[in-house]
Amino acid sequence: MSQSQKKKVTFDWNAPEVRAMVDEIVHGTFMKEGTMVAFPTCFPGATVPIPPDESRITALDVASDGIIYGGTSGRRSHIFVGMFHGVTGMIFDLRAVDGAMRTAAVCCGKERLFACVNFPRGGRVLAAPLQPLPFDLIQEWGFERPKFDDLGEPVAGEAILHAVAGASRDFVAGITTHHLFAVDCRTGKAKVTGEVPGAGRIAVASKGSIVGLDGPNHLWRFDTALGTLKRHALELPKGAWDKSPLFWARDARNGLLYTADPDGRLFSFDEERGFSAALGRAPLAPAGPMAVTHDGRLFGFCGPELAKMFRYDPASGDLADLGVAVSVIERRRYGYTFADAATGRDGELIFGEDDEFGHLWLYFPKIQAQRV
Repeated sequence: MSQSQKKKVTFDWNAPEVRAMVDEIVHGTFMKEGTMVAFPTCFPGATVPIPPDESRITALDVASDGIIYGGTSGRRSHIFVGMFHGVTGMIFDLRAVDGAMRTAAVCCGKERLFACVNFPRGGRVLAAPLQPLPFDLIQEWGFERPKFDDLGEPVAGEAILHAVAGASRDFVAGITTHHLFAVDCRTGKAKVTGEVPGAGRIAVASKGSIVGLDGPNHLWRFDTALGTLKRHALELPKGAWDKSPLFWARDARNGLLYTADPDGRLFSFDEERGFSAALGRAPLAPAGPMAVTHDGRLFGFCGPELAKMFRYDPASGDLADLGVAVSVIERRRYGYTFADAATGRDGELIFGEDDEFGHLWLYFPKIQAQRV
């Protein structure tokens, strides 16, 4: 085609459809509300971060005093502690676990931390004392790496997929590729409680039971008071639930659980009432790590890569697309993929970045205006 035959293409920048497209590109791609802070895995200016190829943050939990614990995956696993209250602002690498390549879960008991890490031949549980919160880290400070006790393999030769601390923090429940197990937080002894499919993640339900995926249509339920496991105990809403990873978020006020099916449809679950009708659909599928802040709003990420954050407000029923994570505090960083989430002491949301040179992302939600 000659130059004379080519048609000149022009845009009417004032046309509604063009303005809507530009607005989505410029304003709709990244964070629309609240503030994200991407924090490196170190004490800035004093220590070096966890090596990039060992820093995928795949496990998080928060102790009763608000101290954050996490674990990484990659060429080698690390267990770390994060402190962001008082005069702190740091992440400290408690231990590099030689030979382990994935941290499946970290769980805070009353006095000890329990880390579930996977080696090529199977998963093991490590335990160490919880860290005290220092008064300040302005002048003189110092930490000692605690001794980790190796509690062994809960199930010989099987990888650990996920684990949670019970509501009382007296035990840790976990699943392997074929079994459910429990670890006594006081004695450190593990006990296999039954066979379950190794799929998805598990959660503490509203009455204290542990629940997990049991095929495409049901949940199993472990009654912690009676010590009994019931297979196919609870029916899931219609959907192919075994086609994507299962994530949960728990509202600490009432124990209500949230989860989403492979199409991104959001549901709530209560042990007495069962599952709700669909509450809405996440902007992308599948839905990933989620957490509930102190006022009951749910925040989470969705989509396999370049994940978007969404918000669900149970008071209004509104489910909103908040855009892709970006941190502009001190250093600009974009968040593409996340593996775990937790709720901080003051209602901030904490997300573990599942990427090279992973950061701990702290999200401070927009405070809702009160109606007068």
